[in-house]
Amino acid sequence: MDSDETPYLLPDGERVWVIKTPTAAELLPHMLERFRFGHLDPLIFGDTGEPEAVVAPFELWRALDTRVFDEEGFDTTYTILRARLADPTPSIPLEQVAAELDWDLNEPIDDSDLPK
Repeated sequence: MDSDETPYLLPDGERVWVIKTPTAAELLPHMLERFRFGHLDPLIFGDTGEPEAVVAPFELWRALDTRVFDEEGFDTTYTILRARLADPTPSIPLEQVAAELDWDLNEPIDDSDLPK
């Protein structure tokens, strides 16, 4: 019997499960319910046993879409920082902010274009 799921090994060694397209179609209502409860796991599907498409929560897609077309991550960074400044809760450590923004605090900064 042919399985509806196929393991697929990504180049980085991570394994994802690829669902056959007809099965993915049947699972869409269940995925929507999962997303409504805050689950972020995507539904990966395709007809050949290889990932061809993904169903993900809308907010996750928006975040990814913003980052893809956001030169140097400025808009995303600006949005996160504005939200942090508007939040009345106590400050968080710089290391935590850097981790959220994918900044390496040990990476040298190229300031060659700044005035001396």
